[in-house]
Amino acid sequence: MIEIVPAQTISDYQKISDLATVIWTEHYTPIIGSEQVSYMLQKFQSADAIKDQIQQGVSYFIITHARTNAGYFSFKKENETLFLSKLYVLKELRGQGIGKRALSYMKCEAKLIGCTSISLTVNKHNENTIKSYEKMGFRKIDSVVTAIGNGFVMDDYIMEYSLIDNRK
Repeated sequence: MIEIVPAQTISDYQKISDLATVIWTEHYTPIIGSEQVSYMLQKFQSADAIKDQIQQGVSYFIITHARTNAGYFSFKKENETLFLSKLYVLKELRGQGIGKRALSYMKCEAKLIGCTSISLTVNKHNENTIKSYEKMGFRKIDSVVTAIGNGFVMDDYIMEYSLIDNRK
């Protein structure tokens, strides 16, 4: 059974940070290198960074599968778009509908708060993830290179899912 629980406590933020360390190290090291992974984990995915983001209006959720922490996601409303900042699932639990369940949850939330689309950024070299998003109905609409400090950049596609065109 897949459950989605809002992150509300320092303990929750630490669970997410721990998941991020495992997922990011495994998944992103071959794409962006260990130095950038370490930097991004500290800057964006530490318990303190998550707490700061929540105070700025970002919503974080822990995904459990069979009562085990399986992944997490976060989003923030930006005008009429729900910006999906993060959606990560442990490698051994991918392919079991966890990401689809999280996206279904986000679609409902987006509609409730008056959004007409869901957007996200994804590393241009993260080919399997891009294919997964495309399979779920997202399309590439632009690309962007964002400096994140320490000489690192995020080289991403911007993808969008229309809640108007995809009324499922």
